[in-house]
Amino acid sequence: MPGPSLAGRSVVVTGGGSGIGAACARRAAQEGARVTICGRSEDKLVTTADAIRADGGEVALVVADVTVEGDVARLVAAAVAHGDGLDGFVANAGGGGGIAPYHLQRVEEYVRLLTVNVVGTMLCVKHAVPELVAAGGGSFVGMSSIAGHVTHRWFGAYPVAKAGIEEMMRNAADEYGPAQVRFNSVQPGFITTEVMAAIQPGTPIWNSYVDQTPLGDVGRPEDVAAVVSFLLSDDARWITGQAIAVDGGHSLRSGPDYTDFVDAMAGPGALDLIRDAPGRRHP
Repeated sequence: MPGPSLAGRSVVVTGGGSGIGAACARRAAQEGARVTICGRSEDKLVTTADAIRADGGEVALVVADVTVEGDVARLVAAAVAHGDGLDGFVANAGGGGGIAPYHLQRVEEYVRLLTVNVVGTMLCVKHAVPELVAAGGGSFVGMSSIAGHVTHRWFGAYPVAKAGIEEMMRNAADEYGPAQVRFNSVQPGFITTEVMAAIQPGTPIWNSYVDQTPLGDVGRPEDVAAVVSFLLSDDARWITGQAIAVDGGHSLRSGPDYTDFVDAMAGPGALDLIRDAPGRRHP
């Protein structure tokens, strides 16, 4: 029987203190990797690291902000020291923002989301690539979303940012393929994480996800972690420049409906411009 698929590998997971990132870190450690996790909350990182160690895994933690280049450089250096090199990188850190139609989007919030998702991922690519090349090749996984290619009304910069990550992975795959460094992105659908805890079963938004999902349910962080672990491993040696949906088939249909959140988050009457438009033809 084959051994753990990441035995002896050194892997970084950003945003590794909770949710999908924590699941990716735990899975990589279970597969034998020496894992380095980072995030802005030390308490969350400690909790995840303790769980990994309790399960017999090897892990180091670094408090870092992926939008700060010096922090990213320090993270990569720590991972190289902990893992005796760098073989894999999971750029999971990112996030969303306020729900509002485009005519009410605040520029500073729009730029913040582009920075944390796109610029943060770019800085991870920039500093990870030399070490991945030095190791003789490796795997970089960018965390996208089905929002990168299925419309998510009122989400502002988030769909744009996730689409940007996918294109970054495609271009990097082409640039660094000759050095045997692979780049892919993963597109989660609705995954039951702390971020999504405000959406309760049976509510209109929850139902708008489940009703548009052929498998008729929502996903778990471990579902995403399984695909990420595969992409980090040699089993995916011939896969690069791809975006892989982990969404129960949701992306085959249409995006979720967050209209119920708009007035609460963007203010009463946020959609009046659309609802009261003279040329509006639909209810």
